[in-house]
Amino acid sequence: MKGSSRISDLKYKLMTVELLNLSKHYYTYRELAQLIHLPETVLSRYVKGHVLPTIDRAREINKILQKTLRLEIELQQRIEFDDLGFFDNTGIISDTLLMERAVQYAVNKFAGRRITKILTAAVDGIPLAALLAHRLGVGLVIAKRDREVGVKEFIEEVYVPSKTAMMMSLYAPRGAFKRGDCVLIVDDVIDSGETQRALAQIALKARAEIVGIYALIGIGHEWKNKINQVTKCPVEVVLELTKK
Repeated sequence: MKGSSRISDLKYKLMTVELLNLSKHYYTYRELAQLIHLPETVLSRYVKGHVLPTIDRAREINKILQKTLRLEIELQQRIEFDDLGFFDNTGIISDTLLMERAVQYAVNKFAGRRITKILTAAVDGIPLAALLAHRLGVGLVIAKRDREVGVKEFIEEVYVPSKTAMMMSLYAPRGAFKRGDCVLIVDDVIDSGETQRALAQIALKARAEIVGIYALIGIGHEWKNKINQVTKCPVEVVLELTKK
């Protein structure tokens, strides 16, 4: 499965077991048994890796737990805007357990799509992107705002951040891509959409296919038009917020 995230039945079963393991941080076996309508002994065997669920049972477990854990509610509870309309996302991106749940959310949303690279921008999108790339067994490409010594050739995209009069650049190592790569763009927050549009342009310059864009939080709606100017790929956002 290296080099592609097209999810086989076996991999889906293993991912379901990982979701069950995550759920054990929030529920006892008795509570899980009541939620999923399976005996505690069966769930215990799944969690301990003694046996895997059938693919139909794995899908049913996944469906129930995704509804129960409700990632968007968890994110909403952790966001508190200040007087200027900003919020601190440190408690979100530094919580590895929460990031694992966000990874599982993405795996479910993009199941069946071929993904060979995860692309993100430094810095806040890196924790989620790295965990997702690891889970899918694919490469991670980080676009940075500075050229790094030792990298011979870059793909550069120049953009103007919203509400500024400054031109900024993102640089990604050209050698990190292969022609025909299937790229999923990942970030923590989409606000103006300028960063994600720049990432999409980098993927297109690399002659890659953009499979989709995934973010934890989307603020407002203006970003949708900006991204659509470059790509019509699916965009999955866990929680959408109204601009203050």
